[in-house]
Amino acid sequence: MPVTSEARPGDDTDADGDLPINELFYSLQGEGTLAGVPSVFVRTSGCNLRCWFCDSYHTSWEPTHAWMDVEEVVAEVESYEQADHVVITGGEPLIHDATADLLRELDERGYHTTVETNGTIVPDAPIDLASISPKLANSTPTPETTRDDGQSVPADGWEERHEANRIDLDALATLVETYDHQLKFVVTCSEDMEEIEDLVDHIRDAASVPVRDEDVLLMPEGATRERLEQTRETVAELAMEYGYRYTPRLHVDLWNDAPET
Repeated sequence: MPVTSEARPGDDTDADGDLPINELFYSLQGEGTLAGVPSVFVRTSGCNLRCWFCDSYHTSWEPTHAWMDVEEVVAEVESYEQADHVVITGGEPLIHDATADLLRELDERGYHTTVETNGTIVPDAPIDLASISPKLANSTPTPETTRDDGQSVPADGWEERHEANRIDLDALATLVETYDHQLKFVVTCSEDMEEIEDLVDHIRDAASVPVRDEDVLLMPEGATRERLEQTRETVAELAMEYGYRYTPRLHVDLWNDAPET
């Protein structure tokens, strides 16, 4: 289901359903340790942050969605009989209480679940892989920034809110203590590494479990092939220099910025 199929943007006072769903589709996992694995993606709408480079603009800056009950989402997932991996993503899916209900239903049915989260919210739900993407200072929108498609970012009011809320060390520590995890950082340039190193050290100090270098992933910023060509070689070299893991953006390499990928 693409963003255009049953979308009801705007006033949600008459919302009929548990979750605002932006997309629900079958594809390959494009990022992280499970890159290349066939998976069903459930993309919720709505986010508590506003990264200027957000690659799902219609879940954050201009949220668009159809409302679906948890049972409807599960039925749609089950219709893809060849898949046993489900990725819950957004936006920020954990801002919705019903996401925990969905995760419990999927767990009962034996699905492997990955949750893509910015690391500011700790759920009470089973998750097989917490894909935690703490937002660096490079993500903060300003009136001067533009998206990969050249459109200006309407940062009004969000610059301060995003910067104040993008890192929650207590939540990050709890997430890595509770779930199998990967820490996935969006890297724009080599200058980001000082902040990444500092944050990883702080998470290690705060968490009661080890955070391994192999669980720290560096991902090039870019929602289009053209942009990735500008960032991925630098990020790959940084991964080798610092001993962290490089993750591609396989879906962008394959399908550029097409929806449902």
